[in-house]
Amino acid sequence: MLVAFSVAPSGVGDSDSVSEAVAAAVKVVRESGLPHETTSMFTTIEGEWDEVMDVVKRATEAASANAPRTSLVLKADIRPGHTGQLHAKVRRVEEHLRGE
Repeated sequence: MLVAFSVAPSGVGDSDSVSEAVAAAVKVVRESGLPHETTSMFTTIEGEWDEVMDVVKRATEAASANAPRTSLVLKADIRPGHTGQLHAKVRRVEEHLRGE
């Protein structure tokens, strides 16, 4: 499965920046060893249901360690029997764009 998620704490200090908290979440993802990709808005992880959801939970906890409130947005593509889709899905779209 692929899970794209975005986590953002709120209610912390006067700054509207959440980059430090997001970095804490991304660190958890990177240390998980699962295939992943981080963009400006989401981090996508690929793996089995239980392992992916465990990483999302731990990443959310890391991001919200110093916050009274946290927002979590999650989107999942659950497709049993398929692996390597983190990049394969993008590759297929690029092939269409090139007219292949």
